[in-house]
Amino acid sequence: MKLGLNLGYWQRHADDATESVLAAERLGYDSVWTAEAYGSDVFTPLAWYGARTSRIKLGTSIAQMSARPPVTTAMTAMTIDHLTGGRLLLGVGASGPQVVEGWYGQPFARPLARTREYIEIMRKVWRREEPVTSDGPHYPLPLAGGLGKPLKLITHPLRSDIPVYLGAEGPKNVALAAEVAQGWLPLFAFPSKIEEMYGEALAGASEGFDVAAMVMVVISDDVRAALDGVKMMLTLYIGGMGAKHRNFHADIIGRMGYAEAAEHIQSLYLSGRKDEAFRAIPDELADGISLVGPPGRIKERLELWRKSPVTSLLVMGPRDEPSLKLIRDLVLG
Repeated sequence: MKLGLNLGYWQRHADDATESVLAAERLGYDSVWTAEAYGSDVFTPLAWYGARTSRIKLGTSIAQMSARPPVTTAMTAMTIDHLTGGRLLLGVGASGPQVVEGWYGQPFARPLARTREYIEIMRKVWRREEPVTSDGPHYPLPLAGGLGKPLKLITHPLRSDIPVYLGAEGPKNVALAAEVAQGWLPLFAFPSKIEEMYGEALAGASEGFDVAAMVMVVISDDVRAALDGVKMMLTLYIGGMGAKHRNFHADIIGRMGYAEAAEHIQSLYLSGRKDEAFRAIPDELADGISLVGPPGRIKERLELWRKSPVTSLLVMGPRDEPSLKLIRDLVLG
């Protein structure tokens, strides 16, 4: 199992994680990942860390497709990949209607078709085999009836096959990842349930397909407090990160076997009863998607992840070198 560090969003000057990234590189972590929602962008912090490192791979988790046309993402990815010596792992995803329509002012319809078209165009850009055209309905190139003509990337990419990962939660989207991408980035992974939930969707994945699961890690002798930290995060995602009738995070919790709880949590949260929503999160759910407690307990629970389809563990939470070293020793031995 490979080990990565997921930094999440950059939020303020004090959130510069350079020292953590350098520590992760020294400790042999395979990758470091950044994120975006409707604050900091995903690429700028990654370029910042890439300029200060020499080996660790650099991942986006995720670059939101509605934020940029596919050629823009392809150009940015090519540039960072070139400047860092071929270390980019490009995670992309459709996000959700709340952000896509509310922040970017773009329609959310047909996310699967848009994702396929988006990835196809990026790969055409990187291959430079011919001027880029696309007759798809979502990103037509060139624009019909205009003065534009097909163009070819001026710069020769360092790699014409930059690895693409797909952030996906629904079975159809996971199946698409297995078909067209080099990896899948699940936000919530319950290791003992992955095979049941996604086994069929992952059946078509090629050899070497990377299931890079994000997992919240809390090293603490106080298991109760550690679980409460996970539950706080789940309360926000299940309750508030999505529209009432279309919340993909609540849906995935339902597919894990907690549909009734997810509906109840969302109802409480949207009615302003956030404390009650927090208390309604099952401990079993919080424990299942995370690694919390003292080192011995984390080591024991790591066995569930080793037996699952997960091939990369992307750690969220710890930033200090002693904690990163402890996790490295537990995961990599």
